[in-house]
Amino acid sequence: MEVFSELRNSLMERLDSMWESTDEEVMELIDRLLMEEGRRLGLNLGQKSALRRELFSSIRKLDVLQELLEDSCVTEIMVNGWQHIFVEREGRISLWEKHFTSPEKLDDVIQQIAGKCNRVINTLHPIVDARLENGSRVNAVIAPAALNGPILTIRQFPKEPVTIERLLSLGSVTEEALGLLLPLVRAKYTILIGGGTGAGKTTMLNALSAFIPEDERIITIEDNAELQIQGIPNLVRLECRAANIEESQEITMSDLLKTALRMRPDRIIVGEVRSDAEELLQAVNVGAEGSMSTIHANSCNDMISRLETMVLMGINLPLPAVRRQIAAGFDIFLHLGRLRDKTRRILEICEIDGMADGEILLNPLFLYEEERGLVQKGKLRHREKLEKAGMTLEDGL
Repeated sequence: MEVFSELRNSLMERLDSMWESTDEEVMELIDRLLMEEGRRLGLNLGQKSALRRELFSSIRKLDVLQELLEDSCVTEIMVNGWQHIFVEREGRISLWEKHFTSPEKLDDVIQQIAGKCNRVINTLHPIVDARLENGSRVNAVIAPAALNGPILTIRQFPKEPVTIERLLSLGSVTEEALGLLLPLVRAKYTILIGGGTGAGKTTMLNALSAFIPEDERIITIEDNAELQIQGIPNLVRLECRAANIEESQEITMSDLLKTALRMRPDRIIVGEVRSDAEELLQAVNVGAEGSMSTIHANSCNDMISRLETMVLMGINLPLPAVRRQIAAGFDIFLHLGRLRDKTRRILEICEIDGMADGEILLNPLFLYEEERGLVQKGKLRHREKLEKAGMTLEDGL
């Protein structure tokens, strides 16, 4: 680490006179530096090669994190201050042996990420959500909100979209459940996908979206763009924006949902419902059938209460009116979770079956059981959209 710090300081001094150097010029400068200093420091060929990569990453990429970002097995990077980096691989978290060389370097990386996304993070705005160029989701928290140093969390997504076939091979879904879900997607049933953090909600939404007919016009709305919708030529992607110190206008999920309704959508796909659930309810109740979204929840029943709470936080409506909109707007609730063995599974598939005595009724179609896996529990009752699309389900569904 001392050798790296010495070489990096020397490199930064030389770069001071090269204001607009290209990546190639930086690499040439690193090569000259290693050639000049290698013998004095007693570096062998392997050490020079490793230092070459690390020095370039510290100047032009995300420093010590670049190695993890290039590792396809890493799904989550958790930086707890400059000296502690935790990594998730295959659902298991471990402490990484490397760390940043100083608190200032971690600060530089966070500012670099925020700046590239036109976001601001400082003591007045100590929390930021952003994304990397490869689509990875980023959350950063600094003082005064973070007490043990800057906190940086990076969620990595597969470079290639995860397909239904891949989810099937992993056991996340069954053939029987797909026999129900895929026709419902094509027939424009409105689907809400729930689950906890890291349950695979976005992955499932991406996989199901591959079965949307390619002649439809799809509009996606996200806080941070991370959806990987494939095979849709008429695709419009919208992203929220926070106000910054230049007083640029804030663009909220509510703003984008209102705008999307004026853009002639066949379907609206919302990356995640948070505080603007009332706008999503309006969208699915005014003709945007077949829309899909995700929500943080612990079960299909909890998805109802979460929606109710978020809507009531935004507008003053009687609870029965909110429930009627939920029952009228959504068709299918899909709940995912992580099991003790760290695998991700569909745990529930429920049909919205209207209302009775002021409560929303759920018709359980599939439920996960410890011994048997995902088991069919009921049949789809509302088949009007299937019939309208000229489609039928397999016998037994």
